Amino acid sequence: MVTVEFLGPIGKKPMQIEAKTLKDVAKVLQQDQELKKWLAESAVAVNDKLVDSLDIALKDGDKISLLPPVCGG
Repeated sequence: MVTVEFLGPIGKKPMQIEAKTLKDVAKVLQQDQELKKWLAESAVAVNDKLVDSLDIALKDGDKISLLPPVCGG
């Protein structure tokens, strides 16, 4: 089981998912219409390290973070 957290304006509570890879996580998250738009725009981190592939293997207890783009001023 992995934990997915949604940062910033995404505004969703963390969820736990059974997944072996980030591709598995993406399949689950794409079923949520509210999250779908964020998936294409957000950076992804596994255990606080940014990643750029959905082929990342996951293990029990991993934390996946969706980091939406932000603007500063």
